[in-house]
Amino acid sequence: MKNLITLLIIPSLLLFMISNCESTNNIIRKWRRNQLFEPEITSGLQLPQAKCFEQTLDHFHPTDGRVWKQRYFVNDSFYEEGGPAFLMIGGEGTASPRWMVQGSWIDYAQKHKAICFQLEHRFYGESHPTEDMSVKNLVYLTSTQALADLAGFITAMNEAHNLTDAKWISFGGSYPGSLSAWLRLKYPHLVHGAVSTSGPLIAQSDFPEYLEVVDRTIQLTSPKCNSLVKKAMGQAARLTLHRVGWNLMSKVFKTCQPFDGSDPRNVSNIMESLIGNFEGIIQYNKDNRPGQTANITINTLCDIMITAKGSPVEKMAEVNNFLLQATNEECLDYSYQTMIQELSEVSWDSEAGEGGRQWTYQTCTEFGWYQSSNQPGHPFTDLFNVTFSEKQCQDIFGLKFDLNLLEKGVKRSNIMYGAKNIDVTNVVFVHGSFDPWHALGIIEDKGPNKAILIPGTAHCANMYPASIDDPPQLKQARQQVGDLISKWLE
Repeated sequence: MKNLITLLIIPSLLLFMISNCESTNNIIRKWRRNQLFEPEITSGLQLPQAKCFEQTLDHFHPTDGRVWKQRYFVNDSFYEEGGPAFLMIGGEGTASPRWMVQGSWIDYAQKHKAICFQLEHRFYGESHPTEDMSVKNLVYLTSTQALADLAGFITAMNEAHNLTDAKWISFGGSYPGSLSAWLRLKYPHLVHGAVSTSGPLIAQSDFPEYLEVVDRTIQLTSPKCNSLVKKAMGQAARLTLHRVGWNLMSKVFKTCQPFDGSDPRNVSNIMESLIGNFEGIIQYNKDNRPGQTANITINTLCDIMITAKGSPVEKMAEVNNFLLQATNEECLDYSYQTMIQELSEVSWDSEAGEGGRQWTYQTCTEFGWYQSSNQPGHPFTDLFNVTFSEKQCQDIFGLKFDLNLLEKGVKRSNIMYGAKNIDVTNVVFVHGSFDPWHALGIIEDKGPNKAILIPGTAHCANMYPASIDDPPQLKQARQQVGDLISKWLE
């Protein structure tokens, strides 16, 4: 096979411009690449039961009296009267009771005798404001509505738990990290301070910086590995140009159905999936979370790239097969049509109801953040184009969800929250240098606010429970955050 692959990837073959999409399996992986996972649970800890809070459906139309049940958790096991209230903000996934007993914020809460709350984000997890996820109902899925949910929740908990004089501190990681800073900005009379971890603050449709950080991280890990990854992506791209190459792609990458490169969207799909294997591992590199890929690092993937036999594309196939096995997936699904069909499902019981459809809607209407490769001379080929990511919005939600609507939403978000010019106090912005999302966050001290960029760490690493294997800079960051909280509560 090696000789045949070498023959098919000779430089004289011309590449053509193809647009971006994601495989059915990879759409979930990419959605989760902007997500906080649940922490490891220590045996013997008692998890709190979920509670329901009556929430307003539309906070911005006083004549609309509709309400719904929003899920939340509370832990008052170490609360003492006069102590503060800590709020963990839910994001683009199911709220986990594990966060109520584990994580750095619980350590801070124990120190300050705080009562702890976690509110699940509307439209995610079990917090269903409407009967389904149809487009007419998703209009109520916005960050501004979510912030108003938090404000209403704080007000209600103040009354229910007699916390009128308590100082509230909000916590969030990833998109909730953004919400944490924005909550302090929009409702400073309710929230005294905010910890914003790995939160992107700039809305923008095209997010080329993501893969730029991926490129730098692989290079820092191993220049040889980075060179092999780039060669492998180029070789894979040339294999997609004709039917003999399609057969080889099917075989080496274990696709769920024979690879069909006649649809350029499938080509983009599989190419994004291949580099996506590296993106996901880099973003969550050594972050102390549990799970099937928790112990897999960029060093693991680079070791495979360097030691595996064959051409660079065959080495990348070994990486892909290793991750398929690690995540208990039998094959790589690259079908664009299957992906669109799944994300078009409106039932809460569908796979899209786990969060993929909802988060895609928010990117199409508020944030963008499409991790494209269509910049000139891109090291990982130019086959996943931002225009195609934008086109997915129309294919999933309808023709009116075009680039014009997206750009209006991006502009509105930056006007509403100020992007990196956010004018707020008592906020600490925490990022990991290996986390590609730090490119859209504040990484230098700004006015009265502190920024902490942790060298060599990943997405939300400081939020997870401490480990004896944590590097010194991560331990120091947790201490810095704790010192700031203490200062705010003086």
